[in-house]
Amino acid sequence: MGAHETLLAVGTAKGLFLARSRDRVGWEWTGPHFLMQGVYSIAIDRRRATPRILVGADSSHWGPSVFHSDDLGATWQEPTRAAVRFPESTGASLERVWQLQPAGPEEPDVVYAGTEPAALFRSTDGGETFSLLESLWRHPQRERWAAGFGGQGMHTVLVDPRDARRLTVAVSTGGVYRSSDGGDSWAPSNTGVEARFQPNTPPEFGQCVHKVAVDAVDPSRMYLQNHGGVYRSDDDGGSWQPIDAGLPADFGFAVATHPRRANTAYVFPLVADVERLPPNHRCRVYRTEDAGETWQPLDKGLPESPHYGVVLRDALCTDDADPVGVYFGNRNGEVYGSSDEGDSWRLLTEHLPSVLCVRAAQLPI
Repeated sequence: MGAHETLLAVGTAKGLFLARSRDRVGWEWTGPHFLMQGVYSIAIDRRRATPRILVGADSSHWGPSVFHSDDLGATWQEPTRAAVRFPESTGASLERVWQLQPAGPEEPDVVYAGTEPAALFRSTDGGETFSLLESLWRHPQRERWAAGFGGQGMHTVLVDPRDARRLTVAVSTGGVYRSSDGGDSWAPSNTGVEARFQPNTPPEFGQCVHKVAVDAVDPSRMYLQNHGGVYRSDDDGGSWQPIDAGLPADFGFAVATHPRRANTAYVFPLVADVERLPPNHRCRVYRTEDAGETWQPLDKGLPESPHYGVVLRDALCTDDADPVGVYFGNRNGEVYGSSDEGDSWRLLTEHLPSVLCVRAAQLPI
């Protein structure tokens, strides 16, 4: 196996920061790229010979856009025409791009974008231009989706590694929807997931899902962090069961899975939305290695003093090194990393603007 380095991309409320490391101990940082722009989505696309970084940035002056770099952030390109735009017939305009998700290796030029207002777009040129998937936009339930506290965002887009036509998306607040035909048709997939703010629960749709992640070994198994409740599905999202009994709180935003090991997931719990702070003001990531039957607190190297950092839905991630690295950033502007699968942590950087999203990947040198 040849030499590799880790690329860490951190999107903040005022720009993008990039870091590279060969040992995941010492890091070389650059940035801010896209100064004073909110960076809500990042993808590191490794399906081609030259890795491509895709960034969804939101300027208060110029509006939202999608940029890409084929030289690890040395230079950036933006299409002359808006990469993501709603057709005039929809009467909608783009607020921001919440998610950028490359499809599988069998579709090397396909990239999906989840947006606000909640919609799914598809690119066939590596993320340079996107087209609206009209079927989900026209779904009869869409008009009854509400907006979460942070907006009505499509924050999760998952492509089934067994079949690229099988797609799963999640919306706050709309819930989980699945397609088995490449996006030509969609059905809600929220059985068992509560919506405590609604009088009749659980409803068919309308849940405030915060994030969904898929098991690396068994793609039929998924993990869901809800606005109240952590859930697992063993049937591709057809039904969900709660798995938060061993956690100090069932609220939170983020969930991530181990890239190679089955039944292993990570969350960062928060007290309910009236407090939105870590339980007991302790900075702790929790890991399950048995699909949510039990949870282990991971805090070696994390702050022992009272801590008030909040980890948002896309600000917790893993790389695919051996052993796996785990990373999270918080609204305090701190980024922490573990090079031993979460067993121990170190502060990688601090005093950044509020961290919105974090992505990491191993790249050949």
